[in-house]
Amino acid sequence: MHILIAPNAFKNSLTAQAAAQAIEKGIKQSKLTCTTECFPIADGGDGTAALIIQKLNGKYIPVQVQDPLGRNINASFGLIEDGKTAVIEMADASGLRLLKRDEFNPLRATSYGTGEMIKKALDLGVKRILIAMGGSATVDGGTGILKALGIDFLNQQGEPLINMPENLTKLHSINVSNIDKRIADCDIVVLCDVDNMLLGNKGAAAVFGPQKGADEAAVKTLDKALANLNEVTLKKLNINMSAAKYGGAAGGASAGVHAFLNAKLVNGIDYLLELTGFDKALQKSNLVITGEGSIDEQTLQGKGPYGVASRAKARGIPVIGMAGKLPIEDNEQLNQCFDVLIAIGNEPADIGTALAYTEQNLIRTSKELANMIRIGQMGTADKI
Repeated sequence: MHILIAPNAFKNSLTAQAAAQAIEKGIKQSKLTCTTECFPIADGGDGTAALIIQKLNGKYIPVQVQDPLGRNINASFGLIEDGKTAVIEMADASGLRLLKRDEFNPLRATSYGTGEMIKKALDLGVKRILIAMGGSATVDGGTGILKALGIDFLNQQGEPLINMPENLTKLHSINVSNIDKRIADCDIVVLCDVDNMLLGNKGAAAVFGPQKGADEAAVKTLDKALANLNEVTLKKLNINMSAAKYGGAAGGASAGVHAFLNAKLVNGIDYLLELTGFDKALQKSNLVITGEGSIDEQTLQGKGPYGVASRAKARGIPVIGMAGKLPIEDNEQLNQCFDVLIAIGNEPADIGTALAYTEQNLIRTSKELANMIRIGQMGTADKI
């Protein structure tokens, strides 16, 4: 038996690579005779760029950019395909993890640093840029990125707006005449980990604003700001940002780069699996194990484990999903994707404790799972 181990990161606990290694370690501690391959995955969220760069033998380029609050930080992006393609992790420049909790402020947090990364990649002559947009601290509709690339956002008096995105409610016009001309010769692909739209109850402000520090009043301000940005953009470009699938990703940054940079918005997991040759790994596999912190209905909207399971099931390969949290109610749609779903917790625990013991729980659960598979192979428990 050959087992393909392809988990996503377990958020706030283990990277995808560490999760895969923990699962493999548990299997190797069992009595099951098998071979394994670790194939950690990501769906556009934190860690996506690193996995792509590692899998495709890329190299890192150090850069100095601004963090979400305008402070200079050291970051990096990757080059793959002989330097023709840049791979950018938005979270490395504009990520929530760069801020202390008392610094969370989506009314002022900006994606400018990600735009600086794009500019530096263009300096190196790249012809394609991949952007993983998960984990951002921003709800600015990508205006920070666009400002770094030369686009001006102006008030009614023709003056550049300050303190965006809060003041996007005062946006009156957009000047694109100074945009970096090299953008026209570069394909930009945005790997999205959510399919939310830009505006409304399931939009960028309403869904992601609170995660980034927005209270109820701030959510309303941000949604109003993004709606005004959309209205002015519609008049300027005849492009409706609010109609773009995945447009709500990264606080609407995906919608902004789609409208102004002609970026292609794609499902992150599907794109990554195709780029990194996942199907080739599937060809020799008899079983797939995937997982992440929580597997639930949101998983079905294109999250990493869903992408893995879909490709495995298409080949008739059984799929086991592991998670720290599973729905208490039976879910038919999840059952169609995963042959088995396993919660890895060993006892009732608060979230902090559960996160601290994720690695140990993955090792233990994987060992017991592998032993159960061996029992099934033997046909009777008393032979073990």
